Amino acid sequence: MQRTANISELRKIIEEEKKLGRAVALVPTMGYLHRGHLTLIENAKKTGAFVVVSIFVNPLQFGPNEDYARYPRDLERDARLIEEVGVDLLFQPTVEEMYPHPMVTFVEVSQLDKVLCGANRPGHFRGVTTVVSKLFHIVQPDLAFFGQKDYQQYLIIRRMVSDLNLPIEVRGVPIVREEDGLALSSRNVFLSPDQRQEALILSQSLREAETLIQKGERSARGIEDFVRNKITQESQGVIDYIEVRNADDLSDVVEIKGPVLIALAVKFGPTRLIDNKVVEVEPDV
Repeated sequence: MQRTANISELRKIIEEEKKLGRAVALVPTMGYLHRGHLTLIENAKKTGAFVVVSIFVNPLQFGPNEDYARYPRDLERDARLIEEVGVDLLFQPTVEEMYPHPMVTFVEVSQLDKVLCGANRPGHFRGVTTVVSKLFHIVQPDLAFFGQKDYQQYLIIRRMVSDLNLPIEVRGVPIVREEDGLALSSRNVFLSPDQRQEALILSQSLREAETLIQKGERSARGIEDFVRNKITQESQGVIDYIEVRNADDLSDVVEIKGPVLIALAVKFGPTRLIDNKVVEVEPDV
């Protein structure tokens, strides 16, 4: 596996691979890798492309009171993991390499970034789309892989690529969970044993909400109330949001029909976890 922290060196490596006729696949990460990230890499490798993994904790997407400094980091552990699964190139830039000057140019996907996680995290998705846009221009991938645990991010990146006519295929990979249902996240390491046990209520409530919809419940507010009550009654989690939205464009939903996204964000202690489930509803005949 090749490694570089230098943009110019990376571009030379990519140029040589493209001369050989190879497609390039990018898996952008913030490191502290888990099985969910490795699943993204496995999906990239299946394409036969030259696989690039980036590890960069992006300061632009953290608010002033968020956990940038606390975000878990272990670059050498991550490098060993991705070398074992056969990644071709690790790109590990520093903040100074990615942002040599104070940023005055940003990429913003409006509307989609104002709801769900964007409602209480102003500037978060602007930071995400800006750094992903930079990575796309640096790496010049043909394919890019994103986990659907961050479903809103996945939709925003897809829309950015579409609106800007970028020649990149964005592929979403389903959520990877522990055996007990907890969605894998780098932030899970911050949960105490009791908080981790309580956090199982997230996937449980989403599964039960899906069952209610399958049994005929069509009120979006009713589903939101059900999930909210279950989390409130059965845990000490502090709810940020619980919302049912259109799974294609995150527009508001009143009557559940078509594919809908049930999305939530809940804090256990200082650790904010997100989870979601996409539910397909057959149209009434």
